[in-house]
Amino acid sequence: MDIHKLTRELHTKNDSKIVMLVADGVGGLPMTPGGPTELEAANTPNLDALAARGVQGASIPVLPGISPGSGPGHLGLFGYDPLQYLIGRGALEATGIGFELQENDVAVRCNFCTLDADGNISDRRAGRIATEESAPLAISLRAVKIPGVEVFVEPVKEHRFVVVFRGPGLGGHVHDTDPQATGVPPLAPRAADADSQKTAEIAAEFVKQACVLLKDEKKANGCTLRGFSAKPSLPSYQEVYGLKAAAIAVYPMYKGLARLVGMDIVGEAKTLQEEVDTLSANWNDYDFFFLHYKYTDSTGEDGAFEEKVKRIEEFDAIIPQVQALGPAVLIVTGDHSTPSYLKSHSWHPVPTLLASDCCRPDPCQAYNETECIRGGLGQFEAKYLMTLALSNAGRMGKFGA
Repeated sequence: MDIHKLTRELHTKNDSKIVMLVADGVGGLPMTPGGPTELEAANTPNLDALAARGVQGASIPVLPGISPGSGPGHLGLFGYDPLQYLIGRGALEATGIGFELQENDVAVRCNFCTLDADGNISDRRAGRIATEESAPLAISLRAVKIPGVEVFVEPVKEHRFVVVFRGPGLGGHVHDTDPQATGVPPLAPRAADADSQKTAEIAAEFVKQACVLLKDEKKANGCTLRGFSAKPSLPSYQEVYGLKAAAIAVYPMYKGLARLVGMDIVGEAKTLQEEVDTLSANWNDYDFFFLHYKYTDSTGEDGAFEEKVKRIEEFDAIIPQVQALGPAVLIVTGDHSTPSYLKSHSWHPVPTLLASDCCRPDPCQAYNETECIRGGLGQFEAKYLMTLALSNAGRMGKFGA
């Protein structure tokens, strides 16, 4: 049965508030056998105190053994089966920066990269080039002209930018050109089905012209294309949960995903503290708040164990401010694990903590991987987190007579 059919029938209204704090990629691994994970190494008194009064478990973003991208990972947290609702990263990125996709658009999330003299990638993210440097470069790519199609190029943040191709006969199923490795050239755009062949050819021409325009740049002299996608359609939070929902995020992609499920994007926060201030300022206007924290993920991708520990501690420090607002349900989780050991997203279940006045506390006294394994929520699919949140907030009626 479609879980949203149930929630549509059972959700009820009250004045309770639900807050979902997502520390992106929070789950980790030991760097050496027997060592601590990043969460276990971090000093997290506030999260540990929350764990002592809440219930904990390990959420599976998609399926056991599947390493999710950020899109599927967040869709699961929002209660949308990521195997049913497939959204490309390009659409998320474009929507996140406020670009209004049309029915005949294909959006692509792009990375600036550094190419060596042989055309091989030496840095997949162009040294995480600053936005102040990358934005003018993205704007310069608006000079690309391809007959029969409109090309829109928009800066995003750091090494990221968005390209939207608009025209008839464009399919959204093209394989990424990022080989996910250095020392090799970018891949050629390759259609995953016959309807997307035209898109692949247009993408190849875009890359060809872009490399000419960027050839004199030291860091960002190339680009890779990822997450080709057409405009998606999803039911809204108001429709399926009866919630007026708000999203607070720094990075556009996460704003885009929230907007696609009908959340309002509130504030223009640039730091974690500004995100918490935005939460407080909008507290009376919404039922549900999604607050996203990026840097537990990016440090994990960089393999920077100690830096990820510091970022976790920074995240821990804001917990009392959120608790002071008095949410009926407070959730702390991640969209996936990003162990510094692997320098990538992984398939490992994500430590997930739920605190409410009516949750059934478990023996866990700390928020980390070891504790979550023995937590009262057990291992569960992330798509059920929203039904748990609704029930703990008193917003779900009884099923059946």
